[in-house]
Amino acid sequence: MKKFRIALLGLIGVFIFAFTTRDTVSGYEIGDVATDFSLKNIDNKMVSLKDYKDAKGFIVIFTCNHCPYAKAYEEKIVALDKKYKNLGYPVIAINPNNPSKQKEDSFDKMIVRANEKGFTFPYLFDEGQKIYPQYGATKTPHVYILEKTTKGNIVKYIGAIDDNYQDEKDVKVKYVEDAVNLLLEGKEVEVKTTKAIGCSIKA
Repeated sequence: MKKFRIALLGLIGVFIFAFTTRDTVSGYEIGDVATDFSLKNIDNKMVSLKDYKDAKGFIVIFTCNHCPYAKAYEEKIVALDKKYKNLGYPVIAINPNNPSKQKEDSFDKMIVRANEKGFTFPYLFDEGQKIYPQYGATKTPHVYILEKTTKGNIVKYIGAIDDNYQDEKDVKVKYVEDAVNLLLEGKEVEVKTTKAIGCSIKA
């Protein structure tokens, strides 16, 4: 009987671990309501989604300083912000990396990088790495498009910016632009998820 109870407790422990780990790793799915956050911007001010009273939604992008994929997309991210910010979908960039694991992604170097590249959007530091696991981000860059509704900020797209990070001329599908354009037209996003291509997040 004692052995049975030990075995049963072991199975329960495995189940709880698997369940909580799955929830932690999986993050948001399409249709989920994204919880708001309060993160420090490169101007040392705290930024939350609720600050954007007139926004129709958000292009949340997990990105960083050091990753070659993230660097390759910097100009595209600036272009996305310039194109969609005034239409109600601003870019909100978040650095999810632990600077003790990757020194190039420190807060001070975020400020330098943003100034060098002319970032037109908030570049937030996920201090303590609490936000990216909620979203389920695994790469830099990793995009989450949110639509503001009466129920909250609903996840409408998860994945890559487009289908070619190397050369703008060879891009055939602009996933983020296509998704935002459809949302602005009041239509459903057709391609809801794609595989994010980039560097693994440094936890």
